[in-house]
Amino acid sequence: MLSALKMELLMRKDELKNQTVETIYFGGGTPSLLRAEDIEWLISLIKINYQVSDTAEITLEANPDDLIVKESVTEYGQSVAERSRSQELKQAGINRLSIGIQSFFEDDLKSMNRAHNAAEAKQCLAEATKHFNNITIDLIYGIPNMSLDKWHQNLQTAFSFGVNHISAYALTVEPKTALDTFVKKGTYPPINEELALQHFEHLIAETTKQGFVQYEISNFGKPQFFSRHNTSYWQGKPYVGIGPSAHSFHGKTRSWNVANNAKYLQNIQANILPSTVETLSLKDQYNEYIMTGLRTIWGVSLNKIEQDFGAEFKSYLLKEAKPYIDNGQLMVSENKILISGKGKFLADGIASQLFAI
Repeated sequence: MLSALKMELLMRKDELKNQTVETIYFGGGTPSLLRAEDIEWLISLIKINYQVSDTAEITLEANPDDLIVKESVTEYGQSVAERSRSQELKQAGINRLSIGIQSFFEDDLKSMNRAHNAAEAKQCLAEATKHFNNITIDLIYGIPNMSLDKWHQNLQTAFSFGVNHISAYALTVEPKTALDTFVKKGTYPPINEELALQHFEHLIAETTKQGFVQYEISNFGKPQFFSRHNTSYWQGKPYVGIGPSAHSFHGKTRSWNVANNAKYLQNIQANILPSTVETLSLKDQYNEYIMTGLRTIWGVSLNKIEQDFGAEFKSYLLKEAKPYIDNGQLMVSENKILISGKGKFLADGIASQLFAI
């Protein structure tokens, strides 16, 4: 697989020709299972073949149980030191960690079928914060039977470790998952939208007190700690995704690699890019900009709409947005349409109503 990743990186190097790579993201799957030397090798390979900024943000997604592993350092066959996994990743060139904590409570983690436990969630953060100041953690809210006090404790625990970024998502039940089966059988309570809204509002209030900025609906960062990588997605910048299932975007086209590992390897070994390419229509590009822009503090620029899509799209957007502006869920400021505090929890639904069909 590593050899195939190398081949794909080389095959696609011209896609970002004359462009500076500002972010590198090891994510999807479980990249924390890679050895530190493999990660270092991949970073070196990218830097050799692509124009990478000296200040590039290099993120790795990790599960808590993968970060508490201790690695023995040997010399002449004798164990001379022990390094934490976080320390090894730092030395390999990673400068930002994204840790899938989800919750600091044992019962929540068991209900979500997580591999780590509550003690490991805290232990990995205690270790990771020794080596990284740029850490984001994922938390889940809206879990049935999670009281507001329990959600409050989750947030306070996160704050106590000094993390500078939190990504928080409402629990959703995806079709054909174990959780979906449990809900249908009645062994797990159904999702409570009212509870999720209560948690969401408390999340905004508590992160604001701690100096976080809600710069995207699900993302809260202290100044200077916004995710540069995710912000690039929301601002429509091009990116190249390497590996099985990886997606790429170049403004007017999107592509995705085959999700099957064996087929991916077979194609790469035959010097064939295993990807499907889609050309985005003007409506597709407009809808994508609405969806991503409305979720952020930067909003949807009316000037950009007119410049990139034409006066008709601008008129259409203003007409469709009017009911939401009138009821206070959207607002217009500095020639931008922005989601208001009242509309944040419903942002995706509102955005879909503004789409060009």
